[in-house]
Amino acid sequence: MVRRAVVVLVGPVEWVPPGIDPVHWRTALVEDVVDLLAMVEQAEPAIAVTAPDRELAERVAWPMMPIHQLPDRTVNAALAAVAADGYDQAAVIAADAPDLPGLVLGKLLRPLTSKPVAVAPAAAVGGDPRTGSGLLGLATRLPVPDWLPEVDLDRTDQATVRAAAPHPGAVAVTPAWRRLRGPGELATLDPAVAGWDATRLLLSPSPHS
Repeated sequence: MVRRAVVVLVGPVEWVPPGIDPVHWRTALVEDVVDLLAMVEQAEPAIAVTAPDRELAERVAWPMMPIHQLPDRTVNAALAAVAADGYDQAAVIAADAPDLPGLVLGKLLRPLTSKPVAVAPAAAVGGDPRTGSGLLGLATRLPVPDWLPEVDLDRTDQATVRAAAPHPGAVAVTPAWRRLRGPGELATLDPAVAGWDATRLLLSPSPHS
């Protein structure tokens, strides 16, 4: 049986909605992504952080959920930690996509039956320059292929990963999904869609306002 891990990689946020505490905002985003991963079938969820974010991870982790403390905040470091635990496949997901559909995550893992690596781009929204850069996530068979470059979800794009592969077909590109990194992306949140409870609560007007 193939052992799969799905890891949420926690990092800083560069934009916060007006009037919301930055710490509360980041915590809500991470909590919602962690809750999503905990519901994924046939994959075991985990959190990856650097030392300053260990306390945040412990607050939002489900019971018995592994927390990997990394020397640096890269996808490669998270994959190395998971590989050391004996998994056969792993996906690393950005921590700022609270309403990520499970179907999108499933499509990121599915190509690993025939390809060594899959990437999900971060979708662009409108003309906001903060959107559309980097990746939503990356999945790979383990051990990690030796040709995989250093991957930063905020800056590395699908073209960089494909260019490093022995041939472009070694990297599957799966459906994109946007990350919440600006007001344009925030406006796309659909209140009618279930989930993202912590983020939803934080954005809800106070009854005393």
